[in-house]
Amino acid sequence: MLAGALVRDELPFWPFGLATHADSCEARGQAMSSPQLPSTPYKLPPWVASVVRPGDIIASERERVRVAIQLAREHVERGTGGPFGAVVCERESGAVVSVGVNLVVQTRMSSAHAEQVAWTLAQRALETYDLGGAGLPRMALYTSSQMCVSCWGGLFWTGLSRVVSATTGDDVERIVGFDEGPIPEDWAARLEGRGIEVERELLRDEACAVLRRYVELGGEVYNSGKR
Repeated sequence: MLAGALVRDELPFWPFGLATHADSCEARGQAMSSPQLPSTPYKLPPWVASVVRPGDIIASERERVRVAIQLAREHVERGTGGPFGAVVCERESGAVVSVGVNLVVQTRMSSAHAEQVAWTLAQRALETYDLGGAGLPRMALYTSSQMCVSCWGGLFWTGLSRVVSATTGDDVERIVGFDEGPIPEDWAARLEGRGIEVERELLRDEACAVLRRYVELGGEVYNSGKR
């Protein structure tokens, strides 16, 4: 079990704090115009550790998707972000490698989707850009919703060998109003053509309920402006 060996301190893949340009400038006593770049931007909400931790064993794929949905639900109920959650697990052992929730609004980064946060933190924890590299167990992504075009495109380069999702892209657009982008109709076949297995609509109703709850609570629809 590789992921269990990653439990250094407490949360080895969650130390990456949110820092803005203003934060960097303030720390250095510099003017806002100073050309300083922010540090690594991902920081998961503290409550995440009460739901799932690195090295936890989640035996079935159904339960792995349920954990992703639980992350999304807690994120919504606590008002800490968008209605999406994701988990990266070792496929055979079920060991949790990393997790993600949607951090677009908090980080002010359009790429901070739950799936991309989860696989980025897995890569940082394992110190490799290739999660399918030699010597690593096969890993899969479990996500509360079908990937948007950004996450779909990025998945090809992660080394993950399987993705399992709950809601459809149409659910996300219809229920909440998010723009999922021009993802092709044969998106799953294209992944499979590159050796990435796909399973869809597992626990779909549970995940759709989270989307509806987000709407009920007045969650922000953070689409970019169209010009």
